[in-house]
Amino acid sequence: MVRTRFVLSSALTAALLLGGCKPAGEGSDANASSSAEAGDASAAVQRDPFAARDPAPGTPLEPGAADDRPRPVMQAQVVLDRLGFTPGVIDGKEGLSTRNALMGFQEANGLPQSGKLDTETRRALAQWSNIPATRLVTIPPEFANGPFTEIPEDPEEQARLDCLCHENLDEKLAERFHTTVEVLRELNPPGGGVPKPGQPQFAAWQQIRVPNVGNDRVDPGAVKEADWAATLTSLGVASSQPHAARVVVSKSKGTLKAYDAADRLIAVYTATMGSKHDPLPLGQWKILGTDFNPQFHYNPDLFWDAKAGSDKALLKPGPNNPVGVVWIDISKEHYGIHGTPHPETIGRAESHGCVRLTNWDAARLAQMVSQQTELLFEA
Repeated sequence: MVRTRFVLSSALTAALLLGGCKPAGEGSDANASSSAEAGDASAAVQRDPFAARDPAPGTPLEPGAADDRPRPVMQAQVVLDRLGFTPGVIDGKEGLSTRNALMGFQEANGLPQSGKLDTETRRALAQWSNIPATRLVTIPPEFANGPFTEIPEDPEEQARLDCLCHENLDEKLAERFHTTVEVLRELNPPGGGVPKPGQPQFAAWQQIRVPNVGNDRVDPGAVKEADWAATLTSLGVASSQPHAARVVVSKSKGTLKAYDAADRLIAVYTATMGSKHDPLPLGQWKILGTDFNPQFHYNPDLFWDAKAGSDKALLKPGPNNPVGVVWIDISKEHYGIHGTPHPETIGRAESHGCVRLTNWDAARLAQMVSQQTELLFEA
């Protein structure tokens, strides 16, 4: 394997390799954040028309805010997502990621860790019962305008694109509300027949029902990089997050857990990590830096499953970048924690050794960690 060093530069030149791992680049400063040139984030982040406006805990549900029908699992998912115990994709189903989220909430609150919406857990979540599972939003034209780009599978063809952006408005909306296109379409049955695969269903000024995600306020004064502030807004991720003093990635549990300085559990994410070809590197590691909206250097020589004859390629930033919207570099060479363009695969697929999260969970974690955060990869 080529021995190289990961670089965090001020010009967004993080060297990352297809499959979600193994950075390969040149440079010297692993302390800097490599988003676009630092600037006044307030110039790039305008009022988020999708931002949640919630009643205070324990107060009655606001008139007109009630869901159109009961969705108990989705309601629990949106509350857990707001609290940092995220279910990955919000889909109203009690799958692996939801069980992990429930167990995290139960652990943090001293409850039996059943991973189920049992009586005690429902009672503990009751203070947020006035947060509906879904809400109605109107799609503003500035959000609907894109840019959008059809993403080819071949990395050499991807390298020709100026941005690995969302492919269409439906995909952009799904990521903003921490769900999938399929769930959005289930919440909004089309009146004129089911769209063909790949054909967008939604449009500007349309009112649609979405998962009621919150914890999404981006304070421009708290984010130095304008492009990163805009990314947080597009993902519905708040700029203010608790500081993680310690992060533990568990191979057997398939989770990433974050603890504060008092060793209280403050976040749990389901993660994809390693494979038989590229196992998770167990042990204590250091966080070297964070690269926001990274570019990606594809080097087929470093991947066992690369297509024969493939050439090296530089892929531009975007939510459909192979490592998503953020790369958290660690002291194990060629490895890191990052996002993904395929959130529905988290916990259900293999990686090339790195720790992969949904884009929104990776973005949230990036706001929580620093070089002082301890990092453990355990069996």
